[in-house]
Amino acid sequence: MEEKRDKWLNFLALTTVIIALGATMSTLSVGKFSNRGILKQTQASNQWAYYQAKSIKTYLYELQKEKLETDLKLSPNIDEGVRNEYEQKITKYGEQIRRYEQEKIDIQGQAQSLEKERDQAMVHSQQFGLAVIFLQLAILMSSIASLMKKKLMWVVGLMVGLLGFLYFANGYLLLF
Repeated sequence: MEEKRDKWLNFLALTTVIIALGATMSTLSVGKFSNRGILKQTQASNQWAYYQAKSIKTYLYELQKEKLETDLKLSPNIDEGVRNEYEQKITKYGEQIRRYEQEKIDIQGQAQSLEKERDQAMVHSQQFGLAVIFLQLAILMSSIASLMKKKLMWVVGLMVGLLGFLYFANGYLLLF
């Protein structure tokens, strides 16, 4: 009878080590994906700041263009050379406005793409976080089973550990 109990305790120790290894790997993965999420958020924020800078430049060119157009309307007898110069500037400002508007569309697309990557990284991180919780609970239950010599507690701990490993796998695969 004593020999069987010793065998069981050896398996308990082995499974506890395996669960602890899973918890360690899950913890590292939480950090990795959390850092990735933070990095992507920072990059997205930078893109949105760049977008705002382009918006301000666009607005300044629009103001300048409108001012020149208003000046031309209010001065019908303006010298032809000055009129041509105004019209050239108006055309140039219009081109700048169109260029900035296109750049803003591109920047917005990049920022939104980075936000999607951030969101995806955070989903991975959450799954690994759940894995850590269940694996830590399994370690706790295995420790209690060892101290109290309760095989049922160990079996329940193994089931909780399996749930933790399921979340660990899902952290990479995102199946559910």
